[in-house]
Amino acid sequence: MPLFSPIAAPGTGKATITATTGSPTVDSSTRAGKTIYKFTGSGSITVGTAGTAEVLVVGGGGGGGSGVNTSPGGGGGGGGYIYSTSAYLSAGALTVQVGAGGSGLATNTNASAILSVPQIIAMGGGQGSGFLSNGTTNGGSGGYTGSALFSQGNNGGASSSYGGSGGGASAAGTSSTSSVPAVGGAGSANSITGSSVTYAGGGGSGGSSGGPTGANGGAGGGGKGGNEGTSSGTGGSNGTTNTGGGGGGGGTDLQGVNNSYAGGTGGSGYVVVVIG
Repeated sequence: MPLFSPIAAPGTGKATITATTGSPTVDSSTRAGKTIYKFTGSGSITVGTAGTAEVLVVGGGGGGGSGVNTSPGGGGGGGGYIYSTSAYLSAGALTVQVGAGGSGLATNTNASAILSVPQIIAMGGGQGSGFLSNGTTNGGSGGYTGSALFSQGNNGGASSSYGGSGGGASAAGTSSTSSVPAVGGAGSANSITGSSVTYAGGGGSGGSSGGPTGANGGAGGGGKGGNEGTSSGTGGSNGTTNTGGGGGGGGTDLQGVNNSYAGGTGGSGYVVVVIG
C-alpha cells in the first residue's frame, strides 16, 4: 500500500491532465476512452481538475549481493509495487520520481518511485547480501531494505550453501539448499498499459559447487544469478529496466581464490497514470 493513501469521496469524478514534463510516453489509442501516461524517467504531471485516476507505481529493484570465494551472493529484492484503480489526484503540478535500481556492490539506496502530492510511494527493493562474517548470503526483501514493507513486496529467502533469492511483489524469495540455488520470488502481472506485463520480480541467487549455474530471477524482471567458474565466476545479471526487478547474486570461484563477483544492478522503476 502507499505510505499515504488518499481516499476519494463517493461520487468523485475523474481527474484531468493539462501538462507534463519529463517526456512521458502518451498513448490515447490502446485503451478506448483512456489516455495513458508512461514515465520511464522523472518529471511531473499537472492535474487541471482533481479526481481519480488509475495508477501504477513501481520502485527500483535492489542490487544483488556479491559472491566471494566459494560463497555466492543473494538476489536483490524487487521494487515496491503499488496499483490502484481509483487513486485521488489533487489539482496542481505533481512530482513524478522514477527510482534507479540499487547497485550490485554498494549498499542499496532505497530507490523509491513517487507520484506526489498526495504521495504514493513505492519503496526500493532490499539489496541481497554478499558474503558476511557469519557466512550468510540472504536474499533482499521486495519493497524495502531489511523486510517487506506493508503489502509492497515479500521477504527474501534465507541462505544455506547458496545465497537466498530476492522477494518479489507477489511471492517471497526462496531459500537455498545445500545443492540448489534459489529462484527469485515472482512479481505481479498488470495490464494498465493495455497488455499484461509482470513487474517487481526478485533476483536469483548465485551458483556454487553442486549447482554451478546461478538460479533464474523471478518473473517480473528479476536478474539471473551468476555462475560458478573453474577459476573465476561470473557476476549476476541486472534486473530489467523499468520493471523494478532485483539484480541476480554474484557467482563463485570453484577453487576458492579470494575473488569477488558483483551482483547485478536492480532494474529501474516505473510510473503509469491513466486518465479517463
